[in-house]
Amino acid sequence: MDIANEKYVALTTYRKNGESSATPVWIADLGDGTIGFVTPSSSLKVRRLRRDNRVLLQASDSRGHPTDGAETLSGTAIVEEAEFDRVRSRIKAKYGWQVTMITLYANAAKLFGSNRLSDTAIVITLD
Repeated sequence: MDIANEKYVALTTYRKNGESSATPVWIADLGDGTIGFVTPSSSLKVRRLRRDNRVLLQASDSRGHPTDGAETLSGTAIVEEAEFDRVRSRIKAKYGWQVTMITLYANAAKLFGSNRLSDTAIVITLD
């Protein structure tokens, strides 16, 4: 199965010390041979990707635990603020009402000083 068809994907990025760190993300096919997701620019994923753009992707559950037998794919990621609207529209088309609920939650959290609104796109090219 194509990784872009998965509901959740474990995204592995790399810390300064080279240690890997996996986190679950929603992902969508961007229609041009790339895949992508959106995230807050303040997230650790963004900071790690600005330093080291290597990624691993693997089908997972909502907690980022890899699906049994899921293939691990490698690629490179680019932090693209300018692509946010395009990537978000693909995510919204795939995940629908769930995106609306997450946005409402993030807006409510913002009232209490926690800015979790997605404002940055990550575009991934698989190897």
